[in-house]
Amino acid sequence: MKVCIYGAGAIGGWLGVALAQAGHPVSMVARGDTLRALQADGLRMRRADGTLAQVPVTAHSDPTALGVQDLVVVAVKAPGLPDVARAMAPLIGPDTIVLTAMNGVPWWFLDGFGGAAQGRALESVDAGGVIAQAIPARHVVGSVVHTSCSLEAPGFVKQHFGNRLIVGEPDGSQSARLQALADTLQRGGIDVEVSSCIQKDIWFKLWGNLTMNPISALTGATTDRILDDDLVRGFVSAVMLEAKAIGDKLGLPIDQQPEDRHAVTRKLGAFKTSMLQDVEANKPMEIDALVGAVRELGQITGTPTPHTGALLGLTRLMARTRGLY
Repeated sequence: MKVCIYGAGAIGGWLGVALAQAGHPVSMVARGDTLRALQADGLRMRRADGTLAQVPVTAHSDPTALGVQDLVVVAVKAPGLPDVARAMAPLIGPDTIVLTAMNGVPWWFLDGFGGAAQGRALESVDAGGVIAQAIPARHVVGSVVHTSCSLEAPGFVKQHFGNRLIVGEPDGSQSARLQALADTLQRGGIDVEVSSCIQKDIWFKLWGNLTMNPISALTGATTDRILDDDLVRGFVSAVMLEAKAIGDKLGLPIDQQPEDRHAVTRKLGAFKTSMLQDVEANKPMEIDALVGAVRELGQITGTPTPHTGALLGLTRLMARTRGLY
């Protein structure tokens, strides 16, 4: 199986190592220092237990040079996806699988799912349908990542904790290609779970990220400090209850209350969210996939979202002021 990783960051590297160790030739699209590091040293990863993995990869800045792939893993930040989707065209053939490994609500969220909302396009994450046109829905397999990784250096991933990946077809089918992909990733050392409703898994993970990410970006606070403030925690809970109501209408029920999730988040300690890290690194923020899409789904389902709207407006204004949106 010919595999290409588009997004040579921490999560793309984690998946790339697994696919290479499962016996497949792996290529990566990269630029600058990352491209040079991958060409010189291959892809490296220090696992959570301290062991080092190093696998050979073919790295190139131009997807055209790599040709049609059997599997393309998209592990990029949501703001960059429209440009990436257009550039991916040379990699996608009639039977290519596109595995999305990204934060938040993806553009294909309502493909094959959503009841009365099924098939609706999400303008907040795919304005004008640019991504959907470049990556037809039939190619997509979704995933939810449950690992914490960072880059120790270009092309060198450090895994902190967690080693789980949930995969699923957007329409919930248990296809042969889904099972084959899950088996491959399992052989590569990842704990893989096959989902019958990947949207439910996406929504449940988002239920925490929806608030912690933007509030940490606005305040500079770690998650423990956010939850220690009674007023802020109350606001967080109000946003989560709006998302919970949206999920109920979409067929994505969450059998928890906000305080249950807060208890889980507290166990992470003084955790710095990915959005706060992006702000500190002066990188574009994933506002629409994490917050904007929730507000839009509220509009689609007729669910009031005043608290989510306030959070979106404040975070978007801060990002625009800093040139990060």
